[in-house]
Amino acid sequence: MQMEELLQVNQLSVSFHTTEEDIETVKHISFAVGKGETLGIVGESGSGKSVTAKSIMQLLPDHSTNVDAESILLNGKDITSYTEKEMLKVRGQEISMIFQDPMSSFNPTMKIGRQIDEMSMKHRDIFAHAAKKDTIEMLELVGISKPEERYHQYPHEFSGGMLQRAMIAMALVCRPKLLIADEPTTALDVRIQAQILQLMKDLQEKFEMSIILITHDFGVVAGMCDRVVVMKDGELVEQNDTVSIFQQPAHPYTKKLLNALPRIDQPKIQQDNHLEEDAEPLVAVRDLQKLFPLKFGGAVHAVDKINFEIRPGETLGLVGESGSGKSTTGRLILQLQQATDGEVMFQGMGIHQFNKKEMKELRRDVQIIFQDPQASLNPRMKILDIIGQPLDIHKLCKTKKERRERVEELLELVGLKKEHANRYPHEFSGGQQQRIGIARALAVKPKFIVCDEPLSALDVSIQAQIVDLLQDLQKKLGLTYLFIAHDLAMVKHICDRVAVMYSGKIIEFAESEELYQHPIHPYTQALLDAVPVPDPIIESQKIREHSIELQSYQFEKNIFEEKRPNHWVLV
Repeated sequence: MQMEELLQVNQLSVSFHTTEEDIETVKHISFAVGKGETLGIVGESGSGKSVTAKSIMQLLPDHSTNVDAESILLNGKDITSYTEKEMLKVRGQEISMIFQDPMSSFNPTMKIGRQIDEMSMKHRDIFAHAAKKDTIEMLELVGISKPEERYHQYPHEFSGGMLQRAMIAMALVCRPKLLIADEPTTALDVRIQAQILQLMKDLQEKFEMSIILITHDFGVVAGMCDRVVVMKDGELVEQNDTVSIFQQPAHPYTKKLLNALPRIDQPKIQQDNHLEEDAEPLVAVRDLQKLFPLKFGGAVHAVDKINFEIRPGETLGLVGESGSGKSTTGRLILQLQQATDGEVMFQGMGIHQFNKKEMKELRRDVQIIFQDPQASLNPRMKILDIIGQPLDIHKLCKTKKERRERVEELLELVGLKKEHANRYPHEFSGGQQQRIGIARALAVKPKFIVCDEPLSALDVSIQAQIVDLLQDLQKKLGLTYLFIAHDLAMVKHICDRVAVMYSGKIIEFAESEELYQHPIHPYTQALLDAVPVPDPIIESQKIREHSIELQSYQFEKNIFEEKRPNHWVLV
């Protein structure tokens, strides 16, 4: 039985005007979305996924783009010839969109409730009091507790997961027939991601709507989508039902994307790092604590008396949800923030007692790779100077020629060309920018690098490339990593040991394979259960509780109980 079509896109092409030429980013693609269906659009950055979605909603700027289509039919009506006034009725009422970054999608100067009210008042022609009632009901429907209070809060007072829920509430308050979700869970940790996806499924059934899900996460596709469209360089290279895409991919590009995925349900690929089991730890953390005082008294225990060691040549994974204390721990180790109590030892020395000169010398041995490569690179500096700056600070090059040669050597080491030294950050893709960040971290020949969510903003194939690069560099240069992440599948395959953080505490610590095969703590089990597997059969059969309230766990005793060798848990 053929599904009735809600949206039909026929021969859509989009080009962007530049001073030199017109660049075609979407090339004659056609697809359809049935009523009540979820269609996944997958592909790497630059493949044309988001441009396609914005073209359907006519959100691209007229002055710099040319959109051409044989037709875009919404409920049988061709909307390509609609005026802006007519499209205003379509947007919100018939098609709504959830954007990738909810923080940048909300006005920071307006309260959340008022911003959602505007959608109802504009598209449904209702008064303010009725709009407020609908907004509060929708906030409650998307799982935001105390919606009457949250209605009056500003975006910065919401967590990432709550902001994404508020974005969904805004998109659905007018009960659209089609919801376009553009990477709705990319920046979220696995448990919040599972909740958001389950919420979208529930609301889809409640409102009988269709969904276009744009993503690069095949695990999400497996659990959410009925059919899949694969895009590459603006072209539609394959489309089929989800099971067929996963079990019998036809196009080499689809096969490449699927092969690039690390799977949490597969054994870890053993890496020969030649670790010395009885070697003195390179980094040791002793009773480390960081308190942030609250305005009206009390304090938040961001890091709460944690202990661990990192051996030379090891990769230690630090996982947990947003707000668990992972990044704060990394910054405390690097002395980018001062600890409230406890100490960090590097090569047996307590670095909290170092003076300014000693800290400068330490900076040569410890470096960081940041989560957002674009934000961590100065847009006004050329790559030559970005990578060369640490060399200047530590006076490692005597001449400009020696400096340039060292920068070019580093660029080639991370898989870039020496000619790239004269370019600016905006001239590189996200994956290339992250390689530049890695080159900068390597410039001073460090022994230890904190990798703070270095893969979260990248496509799966680019992630695989960066991981391979980090592992190759580790072997060549003898590096030691603290790998902070919320991608548990990737952590399993990269890390030798894994520490699980929750509310500032390390609640479980074990060898990577051991922790994933035999998790002890219920929080660890909940995180692992929430990871989507890129297999539609497994996902459809997997029973998961998405509404686990992890805050209900009570740690009455602050002790470590030995469960088995090299595996302990906080009980």
